[in-house]
Amino acid sequence: MKNSLNPPLLLLWRPILAMMIVIVSSNYLVQFPINDWLTWGAFTFPVAFLVTDLTNRAVGASSARRVAWTGFAIAVVVSLALAPWRIAVASGMAFIVGQLLDIVAFNKLRAMSWWKAPLIGSVFASIVDTGIFFFLAFYGSDMNWLTLAAGDLSVKWLMAAVLLAPYRVMLPRLQLWVPLH
Repeated sequence: MKNSLNPPLLLLWRPILAMMIVIVSSNYLVQFPINDWLTWGAFTFPVAFLVTDLTNRAVGASSARRVAWTGFAIAVVVSLALAPWRIAVASGMAFIVGQLLDIVAFNKLRAMSWWKAPLIGSVFASIVDTGIFFFLAFYGSDMNWLTLAAGDLSVKWLMAAVLLAPYRVMLPRLQLWVPLH
């Protein structure tokens, strides 16, 4: 599809809802360590990059940014009710910077093989997102945030590879993701 499509916000309800669910569940689950180097949120958050990448592929960067900003606004408000304020704020800052970086990287690589844009964009954006989030959320706390960040980043990279399967399955079905009529 053309990169210049800009459907009404109402047609982006599926990606916006998906983004909101991912952020809220991740903000809640990051509070629960699995071990010394990993939280449950590491498994849910990478789906945000899948949501952005599918939207970017379906209707372009402008719509992907709209989904990121709208999902961000809704989810941060809801997250403030479900998670401590520090986690909600850290998540919001890390999320929007990471998503916007992913969108830029995806667009630079979108003409390459189907898997390169989502994988490389997610890998680079995960580094930035993880650093911002864990520093803001846990610096000065009792949490061993550097160890948690390393474990989290490892899982995000693994999930970036695993999420290529649903991305590939959705490529011929992008009209289901963002119907344009």
